[in-house]
Amino acid sequence: MSKPASSAPIPAGGDAPKKPAVVQPEGAGIMIPASKVHQATKAELLAWLDREDGFKREKGGRVPRLVGVLATEKEDARNYAEFTRKSCESLGIEYELRQVGAARQSLGDQPNVSIGVEEAILEANEDDDVDGIMVYYPIHGGSQDQYLQQCVSPYKDVEGLNHKFLFNLYHNVRYISPKTLSAVPESHLPTSTQANKDDVPPPGTVKSVLPCTPLAIVKVLEYVGVYNKLLAYGDRARGKVITVINRSEVVGRPLGALLANDGARVLSVDIDSIVEFSKRPSAASAHTSRFNPHHVVSPTNMTLQECLRVSDVVISAVPHKDYKVKTEWLKDGCVCVNVAGDKNFEADVRQKASIYVPSVGQMTIAMLQRNLLRLRKYREMAAETQEANLF
Repeated sequence: MSKPASSAPIPAGGDAPKKPAVVQPEGAGIMIPASKVHQATKAELLAWLDREDGFKREKGGRVPRLVGVLATEKEDARNYAEFTRKSCESLGIEYELRQVGAARQSLGDQPNVSIGVEEAILEANEDDDVDGIMVYYPIHGGSQDQYLQQCVSPYKDVEGLNHKFLFNLYHNVRYISPKTLSAVPESHLPTSTQANKDDVPPPGTVKSVLPCTPLAIVKVLEYVGVYNKLLAYGDRARGKVITVINRSEVVGRPLGALLANDGARVLSVDIDSIVEFSKRPSAASAHTSRFNPHHVVSPTNMTLQECLRVSDVVISAVPHKDYKVKTEWLKDGCVCVNVAGDKNFEADVRQKASIYVPSVGQMTIAMLQRNLLRLRKYREMAAETQEANLF
């Protein structure tokens, strides 16, 4: 995940100081920090906590609790964990960091004293007082980390990386029954996939959980107006061409599918290939599925420069300080979003971009917190259904 941006402190007993106007060179686009997008989301989360009686300790309930599992000595992971803690405390959410493996050894523990990350995940799965689990990756890398992602219970997977959620994302399954989080995906049920203009889940269903970083990027695009609210839900990115650079399994690939399922034409760029994600494939690559309609992936002979020339939006998530998207290749007036911890755009990006978002880390944590509150509710709903079936 990208490094979150820090927010300005608020003086005790007073309102937040007015932020100075963003310095904008003449003829340049505007820069929108993640903190500005985050303001409305934080207000929504606070309102949700206030109206859910079971969330507030003073109302007799239990405050939502998030457990972070840290198994790496990397400083950026520790910083991200600390930022998550502060963000949770600002909302009244309990946060506990459990350090295991190499992370505990760095504190002076002996190898035989510290438990492994898998055991820590399983313990948190079984703890009824834990509502959400997030693991700070990478740990081992590759398939080992993917295995650990599947160890997290879907009822507590605030990062949305469990295969059940990824299946729903790739197959455009937007609504699910809470009880199916412990069963097979329900792609064959039409009530789980039908979109409606107001995004209201059909009776008996709830919204599926999405990976928090791709979802954070979508929320940023909604905020800056890339999504057209006049169009039907599930098609609000229609007409937009979006280039996503880096097809990682955690961000790039699910983001491409998410945007395509919302109607966009997505050009997915990776180190060895460029492919197109689209819900409206060309005749040459048309594919008909007997399952729920969703995006398809097609090969393309376009170069990165050709992709950027036609893209309304450019999103880059390359974890390397030396990688830069050439400003001269960008389409005039496009929207640029930097996801990586390192800046992937050249310093003069706003000479071409009408809007530049330098980071999304703060919104990623907000989406993680939203997933936490939803999953807490889903688990309660599933338990109530199970109890009702006993009588």
